[in-house]
Amino acid sequence: MVLLLNLSLFFLIIYFLLIRPQRKEQQRHQAMVAALAKGDEIVTSGGIIGIIVHVSDDTLTVKTGENTRIVIERTRVSRKV
Repeated sequence: MVLLLNLSLFFLIIYFLLIRPQRKEQQRHQAMVAALAKGDEIVTSGGIIGIIVHVSDDTLTVKTGENTRIVIERTRVSRKV
């Protein structure tokens, strides 16, 4: 019985220290990606900084330089500047 109590306590601690914060971060990232709009300045997971010029369902067209535009997946946006 003591072993079962120790194991359940261990899994409870692991849940609150590892799993729960990761899920919250994942939900925050999904909400940020869903709220992206034209004109937002973003940073991709590869480090490319640009401004969104066109938004579609699962891709974004990003202006990165003078006349340079790239198409990226929405999920590859790491943060909004």
